[in-house]
Amino acid sequence: MKKLLVVCFVALLLVGCTQKEKDTQVDKTEEVNAMNEQLIGKWAGDIETPNGSLPVIVDLQKEGGTLSVPAQNVSNYPFKSVKYDGDQVVVSINLNGSAIEIKGTLKGEQIEATFNQNGGKYTLLLKPYEEQPVSYETITVPVTNGDLTVALQKSNREPSPVVLILAGSGPTDKDGNSAIAGKNNSLKMLAEGLADEGVATVRYDKRGIGDNLSLLTKEEDVSIDQYVDDAVQVINTLLADKSYSSVHIIGHSEGSLIGMLAAQKANVESFVSIAGAGRPIDEILGEQLAGQLTPALTKETTNILTSLKKGELVDNVSPELQALFRPSVQPYMISWLKYNPASELQKLNSRVLIIQGTTDLQVKATDAEALKTGRKDAELLYVEGMNHVLKTAPADREGNLATYANPTLPLQQDLLPAIHKFIVND
Repeated sequence: MKKLLVVCFVALLLVGCTQKEKDTQVDKTEEVNAMNEQLIGKWAGDIETPNGSLPVIVDLQKEGGTLSVPAQNVSNYPFKSVKYDGDQVVVSINLNGSAIEIKGTLKGEQIEATFNQNGGKYTLLLKPYEEQPVSYETITVPVTNGDLTVALQKSNREPSPVVLILAGSGPTDKDGNSAIAGKNNSLKMLAEGLADEGVATVRYDKRGIGDNLSLLTKEEDVSIDQYVDDAVQVINTLLADKSYSSVHIIGHSEGSLIGMLAAQKANVESFVSIAGAGRPIDEILGEQLAGQLTPALTKETTNILTSLKKGELVDNVSPELQALFRPSVQPYMISWLKYNPASELQKLNSRVLIIQGTTDLQVKATDAEALKTGRKDAELLYVEGMNHVLKTAPADREGNLATYANPTLPLQQDLLPAIHKFIVND
């Protein structure tokens, strides 16, 4: 069966590991032959999995070391052991009962390695780690069960408009990156680009991932409505701050629905939907999965979605569909299925801009048209050659997906000017 490219949650490599659960037992480093001292230090690379690239940081030290997986908030997790033999290194990690082994060989200025976990063997190319400069300030906003950590990208003027940027589905972080799709920095580029043009932005990792991992202890507790409440709390904080002349929302993909629901509860001046669904998610899932499933699995998917739409949990799910419909994610799906985005958009009092890329593989023009029908006075902009991660991309699947994990590619050139013009109402 082909890799499923969908907007829902999928199973992750290393999932379920937190700092609270880590095994801190570290064996003494074993040295066999003379170690190449160039191996010592921090290395960064991407584990190439069937679900996409997963960025990791490996810190090799003479007697120990750590593994970090930023997308899953695994930070400085200690090795069980590390063994050096000339240009070779073997790392053993016991991560929450899961045995991990990294085998690598230093070649030039990089380490060619394999990452082995639970019988899976993945390619890992490590290069010297370069610390990324942080261009934003961090603020905290009180929300249910704690404080939400929010990244504030200040502009060069005050007071200025401020935009809340809401990320898409699954484990997508505030920068637009995930362990599934890879690192593309699309939302980071959008935030920084707007700030350079005099529009401040805020964005944050959803509860359960990244900076806000601790706000979600059980996957079954998350819901669309909880995400909406978090967004409303952030908006109200911005509205109370005299540093901002007006408050706006940009929602990308699933963030479009969350943004329009939040805009119904808070006084924002404008709302921008980028690659937002215009139909209930069961219709879109059926469309996305067409041709990727066997007839039997297609029928099962339809039956599961029918039950979930009625608010009924499904006990028996085939192994092939567990990533989409595992028991712990079904409550979230139920909360999602009750909304029709086109109907919800009608309830907004703010100005609306709908943006759709012409080479988006996940959300189609059908959705943009549905949103436009729901809000006839909305502006509708088709961005030529823009895909789901806001980059210029070809229509063919392979070339399009290659941009998902390439942070060096800029945003499609027409996107930022169009959004800036709309927000400042110029």
